[in-house]
Amino acid sequence: MKAFVMKEIGRVGFMDKPVPRLGPGDALVRTTRALICTSDSHTVQGGIGPRENLTLGHEAVGVVEAVGSEVKDFRPGARVLVGAITPDWGDPASQNGFPSQSGAPLGGFKFVNSKDGVFADFFHVNDADANLAEIPDDIPDAAAVYCADMMSTGFMGAEHGNIPVGGTVAVLAQGPVGLMATAGARLLGAGLVIGVESVPSRQKLAQMYGADEVVDFTKQDVVERVLELTDGQGVDTAIEALGADVTFQTAVKVTKPGGTISNTGYFGEGEFVRIPRVEWGVGMADKTIRTGLCPGGRLRMERLLRVLGSQRVDPSHLTTHEFHFDEMERAFEVADKKLEDVVKVMISF
Repeated sequence: MKAFVMKEIGRVGFMDKPVPRLGPGDALVRTTRALICTSDSHTVQGGIGPRENLTLGHEAVGVVEAVGSEVKDFRPGARVLVGAITPDWGDPASQNGFPSQSGAPLGGFKFVNSKDGVFADFFHVNDADANLAEIPDDIPDAAAVYCADMMSTGFMGAEHGNIPVGGTVAVLAQGPVGLMATAGARLLGAGLVIGVESVPSRQKLAQMYGADEVVDFTKQDVVERVLELTDGQGVDTAIEALGADVTFQTAVKVTKPGGTISNTGYFGEGEFVRIPRVEWGVGMADKTIRTGLCPGGRLRMERLLRVLGSQRVDPSHLTTHEFHFDEMERAFEVADKKLEDVVKVMISF
């Protein structure tokens, strides 16, 4: 089969690979749609260390090609969604309520970490009964694929934020995850959602997904503006959706005492992330910092598909570019270098 791989740090390309073999509880999925994620770029740049000929990609939907002998709930031909995170559900971390950390810190993140990813004609899914979700007939692949990561991660940012009904929220950065965090905050009943973004097209998307105010950090001081919008109090919840030290510090600064800083960002550079001491109440301001990795699993995916089916959110507006798998090298360049006002790149197979 054809696969798009990280050949070494800084270098990508196609190669032929054998079709994955299945264990008793596994499934083989024929890829139909996939999305390119910024974390794929982090990986190619060395974010998880050197990798040789590792198949990239962790956001995909497809059709079940084959299943192992112990798989009970799925058969070949089923149209399925697979979460970006595919935990081992029997692991102690999963049983303790943290499946994304199963086996090791971030251990549920198997695609493009401990195993080949989804940018291939076929990909392997462990613990298939617990990690696959069947896609309803009325939901197109091009929407369902957003559940794998962007919706799951963005909504997690809102869920972890302890947003009170009618509460105030700042979402720092309106990339795909930030936009879904904005939508998630609105779904959870926030009364004021403030998006922070400088790119005009993303500002418009932020408003479409539920931002009441958009602050352009190139034109305004974000901390001053957020305090102004919240009568000097700060927000109940700040969601960091970029993965940058300066953004994380801003999130701490704009959060009121007793509030929550919810981090979804991937910090791929630097040895430390700093916490501003005074705005942290010199350690005693009752500000909670909550972190998390994209929730996966069948139940999570089925819930997100229900959001799509009820038309609460339409993530397809995030797709700005579409390419066929044969054009993957150009597609990756557009996503990696942030060309042509890109938000999200869709790959069809």
